This record gives sequence, structure tokens and C-alpha cells, in this order.
Amino acid sequence: SAGARRVGQSMADTQLLIFGNPKMGTPLMNEQIMMGLDLPMKALAWTDSQGQVWLSYLKPQVLQQRHGLANTGIINKMTGALNAMTSKAVEK
Repeated sequence: SAGARRVGQSMADTQLLIFGNPKMGTPLMNEQIMMGLDLPMKALAWTDSQGQVWLSYLKPQVLQQRHGLANTGIINKMTGALNAMTSKAVEK
């Protein structure tokens, strides 16, 4: 939303969070180079018209299916890390 304000436009409060881990992402990209389109992972924190804050992201399993990845061990590790991070992010 800050970028929108810089160009004279408005939008709901929005923050793009970008995070990654080369130890997990590199093997996935070595398996399927197009995984680089979705890495590093991202989450979008945004506010709806009622003021409710949301946190949206693609689950690693969705990326696994999208790219036909066989490395379920890393996908499971990514899922655990993402769950821990997003749980912490939404704590009150």
C-alpha cells in the first residue's frame, strides 16, 4: 500500500512479507527450476473493508503440486516452518 501512495493511488493497508531459506529452496529449484517463480515464499498481510486483518499465503503443498515436486521431506519442513512463523505473526 505504501507503493500505491507514492504514485498517488490508494488501497487497503497491505504488507508483503518475503522469506526464504536457501537450504530448503535450492534442492527444490534443482529438482524443478521453475520453482524459482514461487521462491522465496511470500505472505500477504492485508486489511479488509471491515478492518479485519488477514494473512494469506500459498501452502508448500500447493507449490509441490504446481511444480510436480517429489521432495516431500523439504516440503514438510517448509510447512512446519511456515506454520510456526504464521502462528507467531498472528499472536495477540
